[in-house]
Amino acid sequence: MRSFISDKCRDIKPSGIRKFFDVVNDMPDAISLGVGEPDFDTPWFIRDEGIYSLEKGRTFYTSNAGLKELREEIAAYLNRRLGLDYDPIHQILVTVGGSEGIDVALRAMLNPGDEVLIPEPCYVSYLPCTQLADGKAVPLPLKEENEFRLTAEQLEAAITPKTKILVMPFPNNPTGAIMTREDLEPVAEVVKKYDLFVISDEIYSELTYTDAHVSIASLPGMQERTLVINGFSKAYAMTGWRLGYAAGPEDLIGEMTKIHQFAIMCAPTTSQYAAVQAMKNGDGEVAKMRESYNQRRRFVVHTLREMGMHCFEPLGAFYVFPSIQPYGMSSEEFAGRLLEEEKVAVVPGNAFGDSGEGFIRISYAYSLRDLKKALERVRNFVERLERQSHD
Repeated sequence: MRSFISDKCRDIKPSGIRKFFDVVNDMPDAISLGVGEPDFDTPWFIRDEGIYSLEKGRTFYTSNAGLKELREEIAAYLNRRLGLDYDPIHQILVTVGGSEGIDVALRAMLNPGDEVLIPEPCYVSYLPCTQLADGKAVPLPLKEENEFRLTAEQLEAAITPKTKILVMPFPNNPTGAIMTREDLEPVAEVVKKYDLFVISDEIYSELTYTDAHVSIASLPGMQERTLVINGFSKAYAMTGWRLGYAAGPEDLIGEMTKIHQFAIMCAPTTSQYAAVQAMKNGDGEVAKMRESYNQRRRFVVHTLREMGMHCFEPLGAFYVFPSIQPYGMSSEEFAGRLLEEEKVAVVPGNAFGDSGEGFIRISYAYSLRDLKKALERVRNFVERLERQSHD
């Protein structure tokens, strides 16, 4: 019997994040610092609106693009927080998480062979979604000495006649790096010079710990050539509600809605009603969660440095990305031995692209109690490695 699996699908590797956590689930006393999921419950007023929508029998399809009221609230939010002005009817699409927005955008824009520039280390979906859309992914390796930021010089050096899209994954998963307005302005000039389009994944926009997040779409001449991807999972602790959105030029949103219409129909109705309340009344809860994450961030960075691990200071998202290069092993070997010997799960850096090799990702979206316990185990592990290296 012949194989019915496509070569394109077969060539795509499974996510490098999940492999370790299948083991963790069957390991007593293991602590996971790997999954990028808030440990907070969805705020009660948001859950209550979801329950109320069910009690009222609001269990039917919404319009393909999403509830009109939700799109209006998203438009108001983007204006209030980022200074962006979008028509809620024609320029906003409600998606099944931010990940669907990325997938649908690439499918709507790419012709076979079109190149997509992807700064790495980065979220695991960009490359396979590019491949599934018949595009060519071109990694841009970011450097720790540049605080994992993309420079205009690096961008310009990678552009070819086939370059069409630049992915901007900031605040960054897995590094926690951010791009300030001063960082973004020269990048935007290169984008305009070469007539590129930007997919700006801003899912961690509410989780920045210095100045407020700046969207590249807010810079002069950039809104018409940028698609902003965002959602509710990280800021509002709504991962399981599976809700995101895309905001961008009307013609692109129209084509994305067409694909969404045939593949999905609409995002979950209950989630959409809950999200209206999140947008209307959630700023205070987001601020509380952000302050808690900031406390954990400072604790984790300080503790890692105290035990001798070199750790770039992340200013966004809820991850740290310490170097494990002095220990003389690959990131997979380090993560595997840490799990086996100390029952702590982290993600090897190469899960986020080749430039992530030599690092591990640690999520601090966990309670301080669990973080303290896990980091003591990490300390035991690295001290043992150091003793062994001196024997």
